[in-house]
Amino acid sequence: MLEFTDRARDMVRTFMDQGGDELQTLRIHVTGGSPVAPAFELTLVTEDDRAPEDMEVDGGGFRVLVDPGSAQTLDGARVDFVEKVNEAGFEIIPAASEAPEPPTGPLAEKVSSVLEVQVNPQIASHGGKIILRGVKGTEVLIEMTGGCQGCAMSRMTLRQGVERMIREAVPEVTAIHDVTDHAAGENPYFSH
Repeated sequence: MLEFTDRARDMVRTFMDQGGDELQTLRIHVTGGSPVAPAFELTLVTEDDRAPEDMEVDGGGFRVLVDPGSAQTLDGARVDFVEKVNEAGFEIIPAASEAPEPPTGPLAEKVSSVLEVQVNPQIASHGGKIILRGVKGTEVLIEMTGGCQGCAMSRMTLRQGVERMIREAVPEVTAIHDVTDHAAGENPYFSH
């Protein structure tokens, strides 16, 4: 179900050693985000913290508890420990099969065209790009990447710019949902 890199496994064991004899189980819970960039919590817990519906997974020498709501996102995922310039922490990389297929159909084609021809050229100067991630009936799911991911102005860009352009060009769209994990943005164009 889950694969831990050697570095992640070593860091989990280090934290377990620091936590004492009681904290010898790792709980992973998906808290949101998007299918391609899930938000999650990793917590060391005691055996008493185990819920009856939790699934137990072997992390490679230690127990990992996963709640049923997180199991699908974590199926086939890889857990890594990464170190960047000013931060370090765990990262979950979804399985390749978990990445959504590009949406198809007439509505998807129209919205993709608006994004590529009208929207993305305007936000490219800020290092951003918006990708169509899904279509559900007449509702569309978009993801903001690059300088738009984590940008303090992203909500205004979406509501006053992107949404307006899409609705004018494709009036059959009834809702536009942002599925971006803005907390994961590493280089926002404008931060507060």
